Parts: sequence; C-alpha cells; structure tokens
Amino acid sequence: MTKLAQKLEARHVNMIALGGSIGTGIFLASGYSISVGGPGGSLLAYAIMAIVVYFLMMSLGEMSTYQPHTGTFCKYSSQYVNPSFGFAMSYNYWFNWAITVATEISAAVILIHFWYPQASDFWLSAVLFLGVFGANIFSVNVYGEIEYLLSFLKVATVVVFILVGLYLLGEQPALIHQNWTVGDAPFHTGFLGFVTVFLFAGFSFQGTELVGVASGEAKNPHITIPRSIKMVFWRLCLFYILATFIIGSLIPYMDPSLTNQTDVMMSPFTKIFTEAGLKYAGSIINFIILVAVLSAANASMYSATRIFWYMAKEGETPKVFAHTTKKGVPLLALLVTAAIGSLIFVSSFVGNGVFFSYVVQISSLSGFIAWFGIALSHYRFRKVYLREGGKLSDLKFRAKFYPWGPIISMIILLLVIIGQAQGLLISHTVSLSGFLVTYSSVILFLVLWAAHAIYRARLE
Repeated sequence: MTKLAQKLEARHVNMIALGGSIGTGIFLASGYSISVGGPGGSLLAYAIMAIVVYFLMMSLGEMSTYQPHTGTFCKYSSQYVNPSFGFAMSYNYWFNWAITVATEISAAVILIHFWYPQASDFWLSAVLFLGVFGANIFSVNVYGEIEYLLSFLKVATVVVFILVGLYLLGEQPALIHQNWTVGDAPFHTGFLGFVTVFLFAGFSFQGTELVGVASGEAKNPHITIPRSIKMVFWRLCLFYILATFIIGSLIPYMDPSLTNQTDVMMSPFTKIFTEAGLKYAGSIINFIILVAVLSAANASMYSATRIFWYMAKEGETPKVFAHTTKKGVPLLALLVTAAIGSLIFVSSFVGNGVFFSYVVQISSLSGFIAWFGIALSHYRFRKVYLREGGKLSDLKFRAKFYPWGPIISMIILLLVIIGQAQGLLISHTVSLSGFLVTYSSVILFLVLWAAHAIYRARLE
C-alpha cells in the first residue's frame, strides 16, 4: 500500500496554516526585532514580509488546488522548472523539516529548564522526542487533532495578548506618541536595522507553506485549500503586525529586556501581561511557548515524513519508503525522518545552546530556498499551463498579482539569502568556516542540483 489517507478536515488545515507561523518568533524574537529596528522599522519589515508570504501562498494555492500533491512545490519544481531542480528542492525541504524536529525539541528542553534547571537534557529530549514520534505514528487524523489543539492554544494566547495590549493603550494613549518618537524612533539604526529585522520576520513566517504539504491528505482539497490560503494573509496581519505595533507602542525600543531572546521573563508578552496584573505571567508564557515549539516539532515531523514519502514515489529515494500502513501512515519514511530528528541527542554532548544556534541557522536558510522554489515553480506553472492549452477560467483558484507576485517574491528572497552574510560583517567574524556554516544549506542545494543534472546528462 502506497496511498496516504485523506482525513484532514477544513478546521485541521486552517489551524495548520495558522499555527505553522506562530512560535518563538512572535513570543520572544518580536521584542528583539523592535530593539534593533525600532517600532517603525520592525513594523515595516513585518508588513513587507507578510506581503511576500501572501504572494507565496497565492502561488501555492493555485498549484496545489489544480494539482493536489503531498510533496507540493517539490513536485511542481520538477514539473515546471526541471527535474534536477526539483530533486534538490525535495532533499532540501525534507532535511529542513527533519532537522527542525531536533531544533524545536532542543528549544523545548531549554524552556523546561525554566522550571527544572537541574533536569537531564538527555532524558528530557528522549521523552519529548518519543511524544512527537508517537503523535505521528498513528493515523493522520490523530496528528490533525493534536495540531489543532496545540495551534488553538497558541492562537488564543495571541488574541488575548492583542486585546490586553489594546486595552492598555486605551488607558495610556500617550505611550504611542512617546515610544514612537523617543531617541531615533521610529526607525532605530536606519536601513541596517530594517534589514536585520527583515531577516527575523522571514524566520518567523516560515511554516505557513505547510498547508500545501497537507493538501494531499485534505478532504475536498479544491474547497479546503483555497479557503485556508485566502485567510492566511489577514491572519498574519492580525497576529504579527498588530502584535508588533502593540509591543513597540507599550515598550520603548531601548528597554534592555527586549534584547534578550532566551529568558522568558524578558519576553514582551510576559512584561505586558504582568503590567495588566496577570499573576505568574512568566510561567504561563513559558508554558505557551513550550506548546508552540512542541507544535512546531509535531508539524515538522509530519511534513518531513510526507516529503520523503513523495520522494520515494517519484523514484528520488528507494521505493520501499513509499509503503504506508493500513491507516495510510508512511511508517518507513517516518523512521528515516525520526533518525535525522534524533540528532537532538547530540546536544547532550555539545550543549543545548550551541546545538540550537547551529541547526536554527541551517534550517532557516533551507526554508528561504524552499520559498524561492514555490515562487519560481508558480511563475513557470502558469506559462506551461497556458502553453498547453489550459484556460485561466478553468482554474478553481487563481493567484492574484501574477506574474508580479512571484517575481517580487523571488527578488526579495534572493536579497534575504544574500543578506545572511550581514551577521558576519556586523560581528567582524568573516572567515571561511563562518561562511560555510552560514551558507551550508545553499551549498548543499547547489551540489545536489548539479550532481543530479550531471547524472541525468550521462544517462541521456
């Protein structure tokens, strides 16, 4: 049996689309972004990135509604760009989410140390890893229900935060003018600060494309996927842009607590909830962030497994990994993905903080490469579709702003990828090893692309 079960309902897909982009980026890194770019710079950066993500979701929506695939743009990359590009994209995207399992569990262990500082990294990692693996070993509707509940909790927290923030601003309206004009606000450190925050915004939004991965297991994808796609942009505006505005208006950008991305007591969410009189705000927010990262680990395991299953179906990896259980779970693909995710246990030897910083850098750049693949595939898809006699009126979901949407997305994403070198320049630590670590994902992608192209050329 090599068929997946189509059991994800509209509410599951909606929450996957929404919850995929809500994590430590909004709960912790949002404060750091404001400290770097000021309230105006951070708000503008998040707004522009939200527009890019909107274009990408439009592109993904058109393709996945016309041709639902578990493998999504990886399949489209092979079809509409070239097979070697699609081959490299598949391995890049699979590895991205497989290693993200380890990244998120590593973050979860750090969060649990908030309550239990002496707890063993190894045993905490083992318990959390087995929990995430267990959530994926059963039928897809079990995964859907778990992800629905975890995402619902994250969404509810952000909604409550926005309501509390708006209430506090209503009580102290002078804070808006004060914090948006203090020092060199609203654009702290000028263009450099804006570019830095732009990179953070990109990291924060990664995961929204998971709705496309779920299309192959969604009930009535022609109805479910477009509905989820259309709502993503407004959700991003509500959660990220409005939350960023509230934080920048209530807390001055020079507040030293905003520069701390690891201490949950310094989270802008914790500070604002505390000001509103919420007891034990630190523990509550730490719990919510813990839920967020476990949700991300769960979604990462699911996504990577389905990508590897697709690769086996396409002959890009041994066919045996395309087999599924009676409930439609690709068990062997899950085991291979779990093997990559089990790298979390390396953190017990090198240290959680060191391990976390390395894998975050690797997985983030892989995500940007995947986004570029979506935009390029859609740009080519529409041209091929029309050339082969297809009619735009026959598309059940048509992306707006074509071709400028994917073109603008590709240009901005290239700038973001190139901009990764900014960290090396700012820290004055330019070195060969630093460059290789920073761009390891790009190097691996190009090597796979070239190797596959050479292999195909020899066969021909």
